[in-house]
Amino acid sequence: MILSDRALHLNLDDAWPNDSVGLSITDARSWGPQLRFSAPPRLVERFFRERKSDLATPFLLYGSGDFHYLTALRLRSVAEPVVLVSFDNHPDWDVRPPKWACGGWINRALEVSNVRLASVWGCGNFECWFPHQIFGNRRAERTGILEVHPWADDRSSKDRQRKGAILRENWRDHFGDFSKRLAEQNVYVTIDIDCMRIEEAVTNWESGRFTVADLEWALGKLRQCSRVIGGDVCGAFSPPHYARWKQKFAAEFDRPKLAPPKLEIARAINLASLQKLWPFLVGS
Repeated sequence: MILSDRALHLNLDDAWPNDSVGLSITDARSWGPQLRFSAPPRLVERFFRERKSDLATPFLLYGSGDFHYLTALRLRSVAEPVVLVSFDNHPDWDVRPPKWACGGWINRALEVSNVRLASVWGCGNFECWFPHQIFGNRRAERTGILEVHPWADDRSSKDRQRKGAILRENWRDHFGDFSKRLAEQNVYVTIDIDCMRIEEAVTNWESGRFTVADLEWALGKLRQCSRVIGGDVCGAFSPPHYARWKQKFAAEFDRPKLAPPKLEIARAINLASLQKLWPFLVGS
């Protein structure tokens, strides 16, 4: 890849090799344990002030999905109205504390004045369905500023009628219609690679159902119909380290109990997928 001032690797946790896709690198590993999974608002704001220029880089590669809430900070730098498109195995719409956490960052994104709509695609976990959905931002969904598109292939006929539900056989039709609605609009794309199958992405969370080819197709549709002004990729596995015991307790309570992968194998799988996806995201 060609080095560019429009793209940066923000290394928080060594989730990606430093030479992942030929990007300039900023070493932010001292922040990793402090920010992982969740952080107090004062700490988040201090990080934002210190790393504001890095976070304003149009295209960013950063670590585990535990840091996904950094996308909400990045959106503060967008000067014009924008639609947020997220590919994620989780809706990240939880309205419960803590305020800054990977499980509720969509709500922080919706607080950014220029974000007109957030649309989440590929959710495969339990959070989109009753009773767990009662903790989600259903108000935003009802008002139309948040769309959630969970997989419903293994759900009942009634569940398949849920607003936004998608199936393997029809999700491209739905996404194609969605992309047409974005004609000439500004779009920011965030990809948590846990939205992909475990064969193509190894993460700290449950695996999703998209393939690399699915995401390549979707990114192509977005670039065909709208203006992709920025984006990021996160979600690669890294061994978790925390700065505070409450943070560690909450993270380990919430995280699925998965056997840790072999690091070298995980990094090889993730890097192979990233090298395919990154050009489609940045448009190179």
